[in-house]
Amino acid sequence: MNRSTLRKTVLTLTALATALGPAMVAVPAQAASGATVSGTAASRATASGATTKNCVTGAKLVPTCGVLWGAAAGGFTGKPRDLEHRNWEKTSGRTATIFHTYHKGDEKFPTDAEIAMARDKANPRVLLLNWRVEYGSTWAAVAAGKQDKRIDAFAERVKTKFPEKFFLVLNHEPEDDVRTDAKSGMTAKDFAASYRHVIQRLRGKGVNNAVSVVAYMGNEKWMARDWWKDLYPGDDVVDWIGLDSYVSAEKNYYHAGVFKDLLDRKAKGGTGFYDWATKTHPGKPVMVAEWGAYHRIGKVADKSAQFNSVLPELAKRPAVKAIVYFDTKKDAFGDRDISIDSSPSSLASFRKLAANPIFNVAVR
Repeated sequence: MNRSTLRKTVLTLTALATALGPAMVAVPAQAASGATVSGTAASRATASGATTKNCVTGAKLVPTCGVLWGAAAGGFTGKPRDLEHRNWEKTSGRTATIFHTYHKGDEKFPTDAEIAMARDKANPRVLLLNWRVEYGSTWAAVAAGKQDKRIDAFAERVKTKFPEKFFLVLNHEPEDDVRTDAKSGMTAKDFAASYRHVIQRLRGKGVNNAVSVVAYMGNEKWMARDWWKDLYPGDDVVDWIGLDSYVSAEKNYYHAGVFKDLLDRKAKGGTGFYDWATKTHPGKPVMVAEWGAYHRIGKVADKSAQFNSVLPELAKRPAVKAIVYFDTKKDAFGDRDISIDSSPSSLASFRKLAANPIFNVAVR
């Protein structure tokens, strides 16, 4: 299906859902009950509404139609991520096809628990492995080959234990770690060189099942810096462009807004993130590798507006091929609630979003 047809399809489906209500949208029983829909030959309505198409993941895990649905659940809890992921699926009402986990340094991964999640016959999932390769070192050191033993150990583990395709994010949200001192080993150019070195070495070692993702913060503060453009490692080593971005459900609070606002942040006079990604790197699929709606602890705000805004924006943005919710009751600073069930109305809206057949994509 070409991009124009897909866009018309999603626009029609969204209009039907809005005008006729959720009861009129063909949602599989598995989604409504909380069981998997991603492990079957899932289908979704076409523009005519009379036929269906099977949406599946392709060579680079890009869905042939629809949008991949995922989660990073249980952030900052210390609880097993696979358990938290399964619990989140029950709460949200849908299998989260992308299972997002985080690793650093010499940790051995994918772990046995992660592999089991990917190989769940009833609910197959795609791993999104987030790796801080430079942990305890610097980007410059990685680029210079000083962490090749670490990279090679990961390559060997993948080749011997996990032949399935998976997403690999290297050093997500690098903007926060950039230092402008050339001697720091942590400049934007050092990041790009580090990323290139890791991907090229993994490929040279025969790791052909890793689908590379570069994941930005997309914060207007960083996008205004003259070094921001230097972070991009190059189209030859980047398969997907990722974005980690959040909005506040509290009015007049930091980054208050809806789904389009987290996609369109930009430096003053600059270009919004989605437009930058699609115009500067056309053809690259976009993954919202982390997203969420938050309110401050003790200041509960209904998140329905944020969750209800997702489908209309996806209809306008055909390059977005995956969205991955980051769910936690408290953020890293302990003051923001990003959970989907912080209020009954928020959860109801999120479950309605999760049930939409646009997310019926089968893992292949």
